[in-house]
Amino acid sequence: MSKKILIVEDEPELVKALQIRLQENYKLIVASDGEEGLKKAKEIVPDLIILDIILPGIDGYQVCQALKRDEKYKHIPVIMLTVKAQQQDIVKGYKDGANIYLTKPFEIQELLSSVKTLIK
Repeated sequence: MSKKILIVEDEPELVKALQIRLQENYKLIVASDGEEGLKKAKEIVPDLIILDIILPGIDGYQVCQALKRDEKYKHIPVIMLTVKAQQQDIVKGYKDGANIYLTKPFEIQELLSSVKTLIK
């Protein structure tokens, strides 16, 4: 059975690019806003979440906090993938539970190796 990755991202072009690179090895589920992302994370309990921070509704920080505070979901690794590149944004991302924090534009190889590392 292939591992499940939840992509929470509101940019359709980026979602498509991620799907092209990841769909061969993983089952992908997509959510386009924070609330949908949180709901799907709890429904499917993915093996990994790729999470944007700037999202409609609740933001990626809040999604990550909600999951990491819950015993049932705190084990799910999170890669934050975002344009928010200020030092305080990165610190907040890790504080809120991100395992890896990548800023856009990003190197696809770095993302792929991060996915591999976290999804053992």
